[in-house]
Amino acid sequence: MSELHIVRHVRVRGQVQGVSFRAFVEHHAQQRNLQGWVRNRSDGSVEAVFAGPQKSVDGVVAACRIGPLSAKVDALDQRDGTDEDLALGRSGIRFSVLPTV
Repeated sequence: MSELHIVRHVRVRGQVQGVSFRAFVEHHAQQRNLQGWVRNRSDGSVEAVFAGPQKSVDGVVAACRIGPLSAKVDALDQRDGTDEDLALGRSGIRFSVLPTV
């Protein structure tokens, strides 16, 4: 039986910009062979979409709750992601870092 694949959209708030949070997320997503993207938002949060096996997605979301050593995560909101969310990533790149919005 194959493992369920999911898409998850997360928003992380706190001291999460200027602390290599996007690189941290990219590294953890690539380690788990996930599809998706990560970007800073102009309100100071970091937003990401992950797609792949549920266990792998849950693992990267758990890592996001902690972040890199210099980060301080105050809140992590998550919801089911959509194909439209996933499509915002760079074409031909499995996991991408996008410009700030």
